[in-house]
Amino acid sequence: MKLPIRVFAAALPLLLAACVHKEAVKPPPPKADFAALLDQQRAREHLMAKTDHWVLQGKIGVSGPVNGKNEGGSGSLTWTQNGANYEFVVRGPVGSKSFKLTVTPEGATLEGLDGGPQRSPDPQSLVENALGWHMPLTDLRAWVLGLRAESGPGELTFGDNGLPTQLVQDGWTVAYPAWDTAHQPPVPSKVFAENPPYKVRLSVDSWTFQ
Repeated sequence: MKLPIRVFAAALPLLLAACVHKEAVKPPPPKADFAALLDQQRAREHLMAKTDHWVLQGKIGVSGPVNGKNEGGSGSLTWTQNGANYEFVVRGPVGSKSFKLTVTPEGATLEGLDGGPQRSPDPQSLVENALGWHMPLTDLRAWVLGLRAESGPGELTFGDNGLPTQLVQDGWTVAYPAWDTAHQPPVPSKVFAENPPYKVRLSVDSWTFQ
């Protein structure tokens, strides 16, 4: 039996759409095995652990409660790492204060505040007491490179590019929204750390490795 021309004409677009749809469907690409991604991360960590002379240029923002009020600060950041020593320079917006934190195995010195330099054997407590900034400085040195710190176990989540998108460690959740793949191995270009109610956000403009 032959179909009437009108019925065939009406059905033709539906038949063509079904064919196109069938041809367009492709199976999703296989996801990388988590164990393989973890092995890649361990290899990257092993390589980056030997990288202890670098300069990070970017921006930093810190927020959290101080004396019962939600406070924060931000500015441009120059982080210079020289082995076990590092210098952390933050320059605030026009009219606001800037400071420099110098850390060695012997202790930390904070300069640029009223009353002259302040010193402490613990850089984290020094910054928190003087500025009200709650920052995990010891762990942050590893996190900013996309590495797990030595403070304890860390739980990793990986993205489609095989690089970490999130690290949960030492009470903090560290997100990696973007990576700089021009460097090998890749390094983060954004690092957002949060331990409610505290937040630390780093946006990296440039990395220089020595």
